[in-house]
Parts: sequence; structure tokens; C-alpha cells
Amino acid sequence: MKPFAIAGIQMKVSATYPNVEMMKLKLDITMNLYPWVEMVVFSELCAYGPLLHNAQEVPGTFEAEMQAAAKKHKVWLLPGSIFEKRDGNVYNTASIINPKGEIVKRYSKMFPFYPFEVGVTPGSEFCVFDVPEVGRFGVSICYDMWFPETIRTLTVMGAEVILHPTMTGTIDRDAELSIARAMATVNQCYLFDVNGLETGGNGRSIVCGPDGRVIYQAGSTEEIFPLELNIERVKRSRELGVLRLGQPLKSFRDHIGDFTIYQKGQKHAYLEELGPLIKPTKLKKLTELKQQEADLEIPISGIAYKGDEGIPASDVSFLG
Repeated sequence: MKPFAIAGIQMKVSATYPNVEMMKLKLDITMNLYPWVEMVVFSELCAYGPLLHNAQEVPGTFEAEMQAAAKKHKVWLLPGSIFEKRDGNVYNTASIINPKGEIVKRYSKMFPFYPFEVGVTPGSEFCVFDVPEVGRFGVSICYDMWFPETIRTLTVMGAEVILHPTMTGTIDRDAELSIARAMATVNQCYLFDVNGLETGGNGRSIVCGPDGRVIYQAGSTEEIFPLELNIERVKRSRELGVLRLGQPLKSFRDHIGDFTIYQKGQKHAYLEELGPLIKPTKLKKLTELKQQEADLEIPISGIAYKGDEGIPASDVSFLG
């Protein structure tokens, strides 16, 4: 099986104007610098930023522009995600486009960053797709990663590479980097995490291999990081074990117990004792301040935001 080259694009994201033209320029630069790249991944909400009033119809103009760009360069493309207007709701949706410019799959984020990302409806379907003669890929978005069931499900569906656009600008980025390594290890897969900058996050994108080792970690400036992945490493790890030691996927397969906590209608007394999701109290003021920050394009000191996850508001979501 031949190696497969993926490039992550970590770029500045504005909340006050579309970033689509810059995305197309970055893609042009990437493909001219690294013509051997076969797939390109952008960060979460890269195209229009984290404001809910920028939600778009899907299919729509943005998706069509990305289809044309993928076809132009004959490359697989995951152009981050956008807020999608659908049936009176807003979803956080990513499109997967093949080198012919065709939509292969769409995925809507299953775990919005509640209690902050109010106004975003969770998706309900997992997303895997095949790259012929290469392998099977899965898609998750930002906060999805905090729930091990999501990537474990993608793995059980056969995913060997997890593509993970994110938009985190908060102080828990270190925790996410640890989670990325853990998810790659316990699921014996590649995990390709692409974060944005400024309104789009604090960078530090990370790529991990099936033994959990860091293949590459970006800094906090704009970067294009092309990496050639050997998907055979996933197959070898799953067959022989992580570093030729534990074989977690086989053990999971052979010893799947009666996980009653997942049974429909099951009561969880302890979890109920934790109480409701606690929301910030000054939502209106926080929304006004975040909009002011976006308009001025300057940071507001003393307030931490989760880049792609959001502060609850009727019109604004601050994600991370």
C-alpha cells in the first residue's frame, strides 16, 4: 500500500469577513509548493468564523467553490466546517470532497461545546469514507474528541485515519493535545488535528501516529504542514500491538462486556446528581463583548474563549 500525503493548513481566521478567498489562496500555495500532496485539511469554521449569523445553506456557494478548488488541484479536500442552516436549525458541518470535485460525505459535529455553544444542533451520524487503494478515513470535529465513544465508533467502522478540524483558543489546548495522543494510541490510528489562529484558535495543530507518538506539532503562527502517512503502520499496529505490546482493539473486540450505561432508558443516578449544565450568567454582555472584539479585531484581555466551542447567544457561538 502506497504512502498518502496530507497537508494541514493552520491559518488566521477572521470573524468579521469571509476567509474563503484566503483559503483558496492558501490551497494554491500549498499545491504549488508541495504538488505531491493528495489531501488538504483546514480548521473548524475556517471559512466564516464562529458567528452564528454567518450560517450558510448546504449545498451552497461555499461548498461549490471548494468543489471547484479540489477539482482544480485534483486533491481530496476537507475545508474545515461552516455553520449550516438546515430545517430551521444550525449545525456545524464539514464537507468531504474528492479530487473530481464531488461531495463524498458531509458530517455534522455530534458534540457542540455545551453549555457554551448554544444554538448549535448536534449531528447524529458518524462519518467514514474510503480513499481507494489507500484506506478508510473518519471525521470528527473539535469537542467530539473529548468523548472517547466517538473516535472508538469511527475505528470500529474501520477508520484508520481520523481527520479532526478544530477551533480552540482557550487554555485547555494542552489537555486537547493529550487527548489527541491518547485517542490515536487506544484506537491505533493516525489522528490529524488542524487548529486555526486568532479568532480561529491558538494553533498548535498536532498529528499523531498509531502508537500515540507525535509526528508533528505546529506552533502558534501560520503554517502549512505536509506529511506523508504510511497507512500500513495502522494495520501493523492493530495486528501486532502498540509498540508490539498491548492490542487494545482486539481486546475490545474479544471482551466487549454488557456496557449497561449505554442501554436506552438506563438510569444514571450519579450523573443525575451532578446537576444541569452550568451556563455563564452574563450571556448578553459576553455576546456584546465578543462581537466588539470581532469588529475591532483586537483581543479582550482577561476573558478566555474556547475558540471553536462558543459562548451561548442567540446569534453568536464561540467554539474551541
